[in-house]
Amino acid sequence: MSQLLLSSPELTRSQFHSISDMVKGLCGINLHIGKVALVRARLNKRLRQLGLRSFDQYMDLIRDDVDGSETVAMLNALSTNLTHFFREPKHFEALRKDVIPDMLDRHEQDRRLRLWSAGCSSGEEPYSIAMTLKDAAGDLAGWDVGILATDLSTRMLQVAREGVYPSQRMRDVPPGMLMENFCVYPDRSRPCYRVRDSLRKMVHFARLNLMAPWPMKGKFDAIFCRNVMIYFDKPTQETLVRRFWDQLAPGGTLFIGHSESLTGVRHGFRYLRPTVYQKT
Repeated sequence: MSQLLLSSPELTRSQFHSISDMVKGLCGINLHIGKVALVRARLNKRLRQLGLRSFDQYMDLIRDDVDGSETVAMLNALSTNLTHFFREPKHFEALRKDVIPDMLDRHEQDRRLRLWSAGCSSGEEPYSIAMTLKDAAGDLAGWDVGILATDLSTRMLQVAREGVYPSQRMRDVPPGMLMENFCVYPDRSRPCYRVRDSLRKMVHFARLNLMAPWPMKGKFDAIFCRNVMIYFDKPTQETLVRRFWDQLAPGGTLFIGHSESLTGVRHGFRYLRPTVYQKT
């Protein structure tokens, strides 16, 4: 391979802005100028894999991406996927103590519960929701329970569907929940745990671009969209929050990340506690 292909091309300001505009138009992520180094490092890996010599060549490839496969690969590369089980535990305390009892009361007749993890990354959040629901509700026999888990990244969804996690990722899962919902998965070079089928069947994973039309017809009792809106500008956040309002059932709950706020965003939610809101 030539030295030219081995070297990493520079990302000019003009090229960065073109990529930034493209990404924002595709999925709403706002790549400000402070992300130049991140974009260059992550996309350089794609350039090397594809044998391309410049970002101009790569942008031409994206513009001519008829089947969308490289566009998906680009968004996979640029998506940030930081998560772990029971991240931001106060949300799961609120889910257990307040939200789940209210959902059970409201659905005593139809016995149908629907929750959505919007931006589920590698699956830890929806599985944490499912474990909390099982633990707080007790016997769910006869209930129609569904947790939708969506993400932009096909790479993360593949990990989530597989449901296999190294032992160090399980440190925040209580021992009782670990034994009930996971089994040791020995077919790896390091100790791993695999999600049991009883938990897995509660969660449905699907790719979804939050900026695109949503195919879901029914309403949700709770929506978790945490540490996602920090990548959007205020107008995009406001549009997304309004769409979450429309997608929630009356009395439904919206959870956002502790680093996020609805300050400056017009909305009709009732504040319950920090980063927890209710559709009244």
